[in-house]
Amino acid sequence: MDLSRQYAETRDAQDPIGHFRTRFHIPDERLVYFDGNSLGRLPLTTRDRLHDAIDREWGGELIRGWDTWIDLAGRAGDVIAEGVLDVGRGEVILSDSSSVNLFKLASAALDASPQRRVIVTDDDNFPTDRYVLEGLAKARGLELRVVATDIDAGVDPAGIAAALDDDVALVCLSHVAYRSGALADMVAITTAAHRVGALTLWDLCHSAGSVPVPLRESGADLAVGCTYKYLNAGPGAPAFLFVRRDLQARLRQPIWGWFGQRDQFAMDAGYDPVESIERFQVGTPPVLGGYAVLEGARITAEAGVANLYAKSAELLRYTSELNEAWLGDRLALATPKDPAQRGSHLTFQHPQAWQICQALKAAGVIPDFRTPQRLRIGLAPLYTRFVDVWEGMARLRDIVTSGSYREFEAAPGRVT
Repeated sequence: MDLSRQYAETRDAQDPIGHFRTRFHIPDERLVYFDGNSLGRLPLTTRDRLHDAIDREWGGELIRGWDTWIDLAGRAGDVIAEGVLDVGRGEVILSDSSSVNLFKLASAALDASPQRRVIVTDDDNFPTDRYVLEGLAKARGLELRVVATDIDAGVDPAGIAAALDDDVALVCLSHVAYRSGALADMVAITTAAHRVGALTLWDLCHSAGSVPVPLRESGADLAVGCTYKYLNAGPGAPAFLFVRRDLQARLRQPIWGWFGQRDQFAMDAGYDPVESIERFQVGTPPVLGGYAVLEGARITAEAGVANLYAKSAELLRYTSELNEAWLGDRLALATPKDPAQRGSHLTFQHPQAWQICQALKAAGVIPDFRTPQRLRIGLAPLYTRFVDVWEGMARLRDIVTSGSYREFEAAPGRVT
């Protein structure tokens, strides 16, 4: 392959969605940002929209602003539904955080099948997901059946299928593994779960906005996801949840709040939830965060998830090839090699991954570290260029081959 910087510049010139980079606030062009899978960049429209919301709406309209704000969670949810997840309007809504939404939907799923006593997940699921499920199992006296997963290869559909029986109420997994980027087979796993009468709950935090999410094709029941990664809604932005339309009136979430009430401003004594997706809301939604989600999701929808996925696959392939050419086996790939089996980040394994990560940051490249001994490279296709990959990998090559990372302190005792 052509290892020159000029090759990367040529690829950028040919990139059909490369112009979207100009829609983001990028004050330092020398900084190589490889952490968009943890926190996305700031869209310029979001900055403008929030200024307007603060100055004109909150500042000028005051309480009258609720005429505009009251349905914001649903409007943003519809953009995510149609433009990002390819499901129907009224099947997605903004609400709370991913962890709280996971608790709400998992509780609702368990209540729907009280005779079933088992929750299935895997041991590489995102930690907060496992904690929530562990807490639910303990509180209800249920079995949490944890399937062993290879942390690099990801969830094995056969392994999940082997853990299923007629006592399973819920299967809860991540679509894209947070550590390796491995992509789970949502269709195969959901089909297996439905075969035994179980519901599925998918964590989309690392897939929404970066890869196609086959909720409709698989017939998935429930899902949650965050908006501050590939949807670029900013730190602490509200999460979203998905409930398949035919399940909405059947499931009742455990936190009964007034934004799920049928006639919330009647202030009735009894709780009577609406039959639509709004019943999964709880309290007053965050307006400024909701606007940030709306703007970030609009840009993603405009670019098109299929286009983003195609570019992501090329960026990942290029990263892998540069690593192989420049570093060989000194930095081992800890992500599936097959592009069809991975999301939008690559992970490398090295005994001193922590020190390499610190050295990269000092050299103007921002990746992140994950245990055990993993260096994670996130490539958000809306604004990451091929030249960013070339520059970041060139700096990584120099750090590893020179051994300069040894100048940095070893990992803290608990980080391995």
